[in-house]
Amino acid sequence: MKKITLSIFAFAVALSVHGQTVDRSKRPQPGPAPEISLGKTESFTLANGMKVFIVENHKLPTIECSIQLDIQSELEGNMAGFHDMMSELLLSGTTNRSKDKLNSEIDQMGADISVSSEALNGSGLKKYQDKILELMADIAMNTQISAEELEKSKRKMMSGLETQKNEPDAMVQNVSAVVNYGANHPYGAVSTQESVKNITLEACQKYFKTYFRPNVAYMAIVGDVTMAEMKPLIEKYFGKWQKADVPKTNYPTPAGIGKTTRVAFAPRTSAVQSVVSVTYPIPELKPGMDDVLKAKVANTILGGGSQGRLFLNIREKHGWGYGSYSTLREDDVCGSFSASLKCKNNVSDSALEALVNEMRIIRTEKVNDSTLRNTINYMSGNFAISLEDPARIAQFAINTERYHMPKDYYKNYLKTLSGITADDVLDAAKKYIRPENANIVVAGSKEEVANKLAKFSADGKVDYYDYAGNPIKPTETKAVPLGLTAEDVYKKYVTGIGGEKALNSLKDLKIVSTGEMQGMTFTVTIVKKQGNKLRQQLDGNMNGRSMTLQKKVFDGTKGYEEAQGQKHELEATEIADTKQEADLQAELHASVYGIKRTIKGIETIEGADAYVVEAVDANNKKTIEYYDSKSGMLVRQTKFEKDPQGNEVSQTTDMSDYRDVPGTNGYKVPYFMSVPAGGISFNLKVQSVEVNKGVPDTEFK
Repeated sequence: MKKITLSIFAFAVALSVHGQTVDRSKRPQPGPAPEISLGKTESFTLANGMKVFIVENHKLPTIECSIQLDIQSELEGNMAGFHDMMSELLLSGTTNRSKDKLNSEIDQMGADISVSSEALNGSGLKKYQDKILELMADIAMNTQISAEELEKSKRKMMSGLETQKNEPDAMVQNVSAVVNYGANHPYGAVSTQESVKNITLEACQKYFKTYFRPNVAYMAIVGDVTMAEMKPLIEKYFGKWQKADVPKTNYPTPAGIGKTTRVAFAPRTSAVQSVVSVTYPIPELKPGMDDVLKAKVANTILGGGSQGRLFLNIREKHGWGYGSYSTLREDDVCGSFSASLKCKNNVSDSALEALVNEMRIIRTEKVNDSTLRNTINYMSGNFAISLEDPARIAQFAINTERYHMPKDYYKNYLKTLSGITADDVLDAAKKYIRPENANIVVAGSKEEVANKLAKFSADGKVDYYDYAGNPIKPTETKAVPLGLTAEDVYKKYVTGIGGEKALNSLKDLKIVSTGEMQGMTFTVTIVKKQGNKLRQQLDGNMNGRSMTLQKKVFDGTKGYEEAQGQKHELEATEIADTKQEADLQAELHASVYGIKRTIKGIETIEGADAYVVEAVDANNKKTIEYYDSKSGMLVRQTKFEKDPQGNEVSQTTDMSDYRDVPGTNGYKVPYFMSVPAGGISFNLKVQSVEVNKGVPDTEFK
C-alpha cells in the first residue's frame, strides 16, 4: 500500500508542475524571513544586584557562562596599559588558590576560563558546571594580585610594545586612537613602555576592588541547563559576592568629532608600502538603535568583505593593493567607522582617492536591488552561522537587558534585516559615512608618500606622529659634508669594529643572544668558522617547554634550512647569499660580492645624526645602511627583498651597545639588536661571545 500511495502522490505533483508556466528568467522571490529561536530564556536577580539569564540549548552537553560589567572606569592617565594587563593579573591566583593550582584545576576539566578588565568568561562540559562556577566566583570575589605577577606582566607587555615601534598596523591603530578620541578619552589611551613602567600594584588592586562588583554585573549561561538546576548553584557561589557603590566616570567628547578631513602620517623606516585608514568616531551610534542594522548593510556594501565595493575597486579592478575593507561599529561609549587598505608606495594617493570616492558614491547613489538582496542574504547567513556559538547567544541575552533593547530584537533580527530598503541604506550612509569629516591615518614612507597625500587634508597639510601617536616634527634628509664619500663612512665603521687586524684574526665565532616576545623566551645561536661555514639556530621556550623553531646550516658549499618540521636544501642563489652571511671577514670583502655603496644624506636615528648609505650587490639586492655620524658604528640596516608573490618587502634591524670581545685585538659586536620576525620585531641581548675556540666541523652538518 505504501508504494501505491507514493506513486499517486508523485503523479499528482507531476501533473501540477506540468500545468504551470514557469518564467526561468526571473529570480524566485525569497520566502518570508524566519523568526530566530535562541532557546528558552529565563532570568532572575540575586539579592546583591547581579542580573542572571539562563538560556536553554540542549544540543550539546556543554555550558557557556559570561559575566559582563556595565562600568565606565577611571582613565588610565600616565599608566596607560594597565586595563589590558588585567586579563593576566586576574588569573594570577586568589586567596584560596595559587596561580598554579587555579590553572591545574581548569586544565583537569578541559575547561576554558578567561578574564578581561570588564568581563569574565567560562566554558566546558556540563558535568563540570559546578566546578566552573566555583572557580569563576573565586576569581570574581577573591583575586589576589601580587607584585611578582605584576612585574612579569609588565615585562611581557613592554616586550610586546617594543615589537610595535616599526609595525605599520600598530602605528596606524595608535595614531587613529589619538586623533579620533584624544589622549584624555579611554579609547584614545595608547600604551607605551614609559606608561607601563608607571603601573603600580596599588592601581591594579584598586581597580579590581572597585569595579568587580555584582550590582554592575550581568551573567548569561547558555547550554544544557535549566533554571531549576542553575539558580541554586549561582546563589551558592555568587550570593556572597558583596555589592558596593561603583563610580562612573564622565568621559570627554571625542577629539575627532565634527573635524574637517586631516592627514595624520606616521613615518616608517624604509617602508615599501603604505597602510592607510580613513576613520572617525560616531558617538551617536548605540547598540539596539533602529539605524544600526541599516548602517551595517551600507557598510557591508561599501567594504564588508571581498564582495564589497572597496575590495572590487582597489584590488580587483586596479590591482593597487592586497585588499580594502571597512568596519562600522556601534558602541555604548562611542561608535566608530574605519576603511583601510594596504598598497605600494607609488599608488598610495590613487588608492586613497578611490577609497574616498567610494565613500562619496554610497552617500549619493541608491544601491540597486540585486546588490541589496545579495548583501542582506550574505548578512543573514553570517548571523545564522553565529548562532552556533553559545558565547554569541550569551552576548545577545546580556545586550538585550544592558542596552534596553526590545525583548524580540534578536528573535526578529532576520525579519528586520530583510525589510531594509535601498532608501534606508542611502539614508544611513548619509548619516554615518563621512568622508569630509575623517582622519586619514597613514603609516609609510615619508619621502615617497607623505607629500602626495597633503591634497586630501582640508588645510593642505600633513601632520606627523610617532608610533605611539605623539605629534612630532618630521626629520629631513640633510646634505652630507662636502667631499665626504660612502667609502669614507664605511672605512670609519670598519676601523670602529676593530679594523683589518682584528677581523683577520677571527678563525671562528659563536654568539648567543636571548629575547622575549608574547610570553615566549628565545635563544638565538650564531656560529661561524673560516671557510664560510655557518650555523644559525632559533630556540623557543614557553612554560618550561623548549623547542627548536628554526635553523640554518651551511658547510661552505651546501646547506639547508629547517622550520616547523620542513627541511629545505639551499638553492644556488641562497648559497651565494649565505656565503656572504657566513664570511667572518665580510666587511673586508665588498669587492668579492660586488657591493657598491653610495652616500645619500643624513637622517636622525634615535635623536642622533646618521649617514645614510645605499649598498647594492652584484645581484642588484639593495640595503640601506645607517652609520652614526660621531662613532661611525652601524646603527640600522634595512634590507629589501621579494616575497613569494614578487612584491618588494623590507626588513629593518637596529643595533647598539657595541662592546669589545675579549682576546680579539679590539673586535667589537653590538650587544643589543631589534630584529625582524614575521612582520614584527623583537629585541635580542647578547649573553656570550666566544672567539677562536676551535669550533668542530660537525657543527655544520
